[in-house]
Amino acid sequence: MGGGTEAFPDLGRHCQRSDCNQLDFLPFKCDGCHQVFCLEHRTYKSHECPKPEPSSRKVVVCEICSTSIETTGRDEKEEKAMLERHEKSGECDPSKKKKPICPVRRCKEVLTFSNTSTCKTCQLNFCLKHRFPVEHACKQRLPSSTTGAKERWSDKFLAALGARSGNGCAKNGGRTVSPPGTSHPVKAC
Repeated sequence: MGGGTEAFPDLGRHCQRSDCNQLDFLPFKCDGCHQVFCLEHRTYKSHECPKPEPSSRKVVVCEICSTSIETTGRDEKEEKAMLERHEKSGECDPSKKKKPICPVRRCKEVLTFSNTSTCKTCQLNFCLKHRFPVEHACKQRLPSSTTGAKERWSDKFLAALGARSGNGCAKNGGRTVSPPGTSHPVKAC
């Protein structure tokens, strides 16, 4: 069957599913049976493809242990049989199903890819509700506080700056200034 309209006879194709025959201007060609289908019947399952592509993969997830099991995807009875074989094999362990939850006390939110945030201070994962340090009573994991380290560095910098002989200043007659909260005088240029 051709496609198109009277004005454009080569435009589009008819869906080759017998009960559809819809004219589609962007048809899909099946990789398995090499027939043309509309958007609704493009999947192997929807047009009951006799030979789905061998490189296509379908995975069934075990509800007991969350293990992924690869199937052919042709028959639901086959999927159920594979799940039953998996359960009887001894590989199905319900203890594997544990999913990470938010570590905040009394929070039972399961941490997933889309609702997990890592605290920049303590490097722990939290749900979005408890992502800020104030919300989860954050305790810093670093051995010394970062603010103390910054203060020590700034003291050393100011001491070195104050020890300069003024060679880098445009005028040698600069005044001496002591920054607030420090005892080190700094010569201003």
